[in-house]
Amino acid sequence: MILLFTDFGAEGPYVGQVEAAIHQICPEHRVINLVSNAPSTEPRLGAYLLAALARSFPRGSIFLCVVDPGVGGQRLPVVLEADDRWFVGPDNGLLNSVAVQAGEVRWRQIEWRPENLSNSFHGRDLFAPVAARIARRDFAWTTGLTKGPDLAAWPADIAAIIYFDHYGNAVTGCRYGYDWEGKTLLINGRRLQQAGTFCDVPEGQAFWYCNSMGLIEIAANRGRAQDCLTLSLGMGFRFDE
Repeated sequence: MILLFTDFGAEGPYVGQVEAAIHQICPEHRVINLVSNAPSTEPRLGAYLLAALARSFPRGSIFLCVVDPGVGGQRLPVVLEADDRWFVGPDNGLLNSVAVQAGEVRWRQIEWRPENLSNSFHGRDLFAPVAARIARRDFAWTTGLTKGPDLAAWPADIAAIIYFDHYGNAVTGCRYGYDWEGKTLLINGRRLQQAGTFCDVPEGQAFWYCNSMGLIEIAANRGRAQDCLTLSLGMGFRFDE
């Protein structure tokens, strides 16, 4: 599988153009649009969502990752191989959480350039062809392994909101651990209790729980936590000790 993780949005031509670029090189491989509404221009937040999602896919999966506000600038195009999964994208932090949470990591710089490379759409012109070539086991786009970014200071988890889904639920960058079992979550002046799922609390009540990706999530039963708690991307939280 080649999986797309982008901030392109569901509407417009960008996802389709990337899919077409992959299809021209390896029509035999399936392309799945995994996420097209990653936090726009926020690769640091998207990094934690990408890492959480990637864990559920089999080894050998290829992720084409494009949240790239610095496209055309000084950031490098790279490929990360982490626990036998491949991640193609910009070296701007988007791949860092995958690398920090993985057991085995290798970095490669993309040195190949197409004849026609636009300044503003490397997702289509550079990253898509490389992802397709990896699927075909063609590695002519690199001369070998390279030193990756220094991730000593990159936190494996962040106690902050990284994504809002269609329902207004707030996904955080913090993996669930039993250390938090039953504790009160404090965010934006509100105190939220843990619940197992939505129907465990009264209608309209906000709560926190462990979501299907293994991350702490803030939600409301039949309501939009984003609105009723006035939450925003990057907003931090803590647990009452």
